[in-house]
Amino acid sequence: MAKNRIKERFMGVPIESHDTAAWANIEDTKPVSNVHLPSETEVRNAKEWVDTNEK
Repeated sequence: MAKNRIKERFMGVPIESHDTAAWANIEDTKPVSNVHLPSETEVRNAKEWVDTNEK
């Protein structure tokens, strides 16, 4: 148990920041499934990011 104390201490620290993700600025949600729909500009930004970071 002693070796897991460091792991337990840092479990609450988030690894990634999702502030700029396409789903961060939710424009609308679908009524039945509660799926988040991002705005059109966020979709364009996400596509642009994917296109520029292709291998």
